[in-house]
Amino acid sequence: MIYQTFAELYDELFDPAMYQQWLDFVRRQLPNQDGEVLELACGTGRLAVLLAQSGYHVTGLDLSDNMLALAQQHAEEADVAIPLVEGNMLDLSEIGTFSAVTCFADSFCYLPDIDQVQQAFSEVAKHLTADGKFLFDVITPHQTDDIYPGYMYNYRDDERAFMWTSYAGETPHSAEHDLTFFIWNADKQGFDEVSELHQEQTYDLATYQQALAAAGFSRVTVTADFGQQAPDEQTTRWFFDCQK
Repeated sequence: MIYQTFAELYDELFDPAMYQQWLDFVRRQLPNQDGEVLELACGTGRLAVLLAQSGYHVTGLDLSDNMLALAQQHAEEADVAIPLVEGNMLDLSEIGTFSAVTCFADSFCYLPDIDQVQQAFSEVAKHLTADGKFLFDVITPHQTDDIYPGYMYNYRDDERAFMWTSYAGETPHSAEHDLTFFIWNADKQGFDEVSELHQEQTYDLATYQQALAAAGFSRVTVTADFGQQAPDEQTTRWFFDCQK
């Protein structure tokens, strides 16, 4: 029940404008809608639905069955067919080949070390067609080192409250996010509290480029601002367009 609650609240509180920006990024990099697209860490399916509505043949994969349950609900509400797979990005052996793979919302930053990041990149490479594209984003060290430490976001309405506090992590270029929800329980006439600690880890750009090269990607373009700007020292999120 706790994880179902988190999935629903994340879904409600996430900025919907970002899904449109990710969609625009994909449409610029993949103007041809032919072929199959795999969205890794698809979460509650908001982007997958937008991709399907834009004409892409998209499959969603996520580790959380609660997230996938919401993704199925959103697909049905939008009247689009999206195959949904419960699985781990570190082992894609049970799925087929795709002409594009996407992974956004800095999902790779939730892997604990660069070895697993490279393993995920290698799994993607195995399941891409020869001319397929791999599109993803990650937060930058500027985000973890300068923006996140001390960051706070609070939200409250009549039935719930949400507190998000971020701290610098114990390892270089890492961050910890302390998330706490207070949900009104009418039976108890009080609030239920549920909490979760999220940890993110990123690396310098050269480390990502080396991991991609080791996974077999020889053509890599890195941008900022959803593909519309060149990255600089103030960039908070890198966007990658990769081919083998």
